[in-house]
Amino acid sequence: MIRDPAPDRRRAVVLAATEPGRALVSAGALAAALPLLRRAPRGDPHPVLVLPGLLASDLSTRGLRTWVSRLGYPVVGWALGRNRGPTQEVVDELPRLVERLAREHDAPVSIVGWSLGGIYARRLAVRAPEHVRQVISLGSPFSLAGRPADGSPGARVFQRYSPQHTDRRIAAGRGSLARPLRVPSTAVYSRWDGVVDWRACRQQTGPRSENVAVRCSHLGMGYDPAVLWLVADRLAQPRDAWRPFVRPTRFGLGTLFPED
Repeated sequence: MIRDPAPDRRRAVVLAATEPGRALVSAGALAAALPLLRRAPRGDPHPVLVLPGLLASDLSTRGLRTWVSRLGYPVVGWALGRNRGPTQEVVDELPRLVERLAREHDAPVSIVGWSLGGIYARRLAVRAPEHVRQVISLGSPFSLAGRPADGSPGARVFQRYSPQHTDRRIAAGRGSLARPLRVPSTAVYSRWDGVVDWRACRQQTGPRSENVAVRCSHLGMGYDPAVLWLVADRLAQPRDAWRPFVRPTRFGLGTLFPED
């Protein structure tokens, strides 16, 4: 029996149209969840780099970086202005930034990448795993990297800016970015994502690679309570004893994380 794709298309249109409103819902939920978030896990201080999504800048990740800072980690943005895709500047400067942070702190860097930022993060981990402690991607369609556009709103915008992109890549090498990395990696995705196809945001699972589902919009991932708790939990993982995420059972937090 052939499946009718029309319901999927209608759902995608509705999700895209309601992205801004649903992002505001996440912001409101954050205010209510602050007392619980104060109980979030904390780990040993180490450098954290937060990368913005397509057409976003460090302004978009200010709330996420503030959260990471309050957890006790030295955190920075990328300081490369608006993210217009893999331009020559991005391809040249990001590896240098990660190497500099690792050298300054004498420790590998945890990289949190939102949307396109997560694709950069995975490429950086492929290029220089010795400088990367772990990768946390938030709604990042990395399994489509290097493939034809899938027609999602995010892919259409990316194609619009493709004339500015370099033919080079942050990391050389063959194979899909969806394969497990040499460093621990957590891929966060939402079936309610209205910007990218959530199925493209999942990786092959393994001993140190996992997928975690949340209930939020794409634009709201940077300040959704579930995502913030998850980021805190992942950053708190010991460097040499990383374990997959376990849905919390206390304080009713488990309801924030649907089954994978």
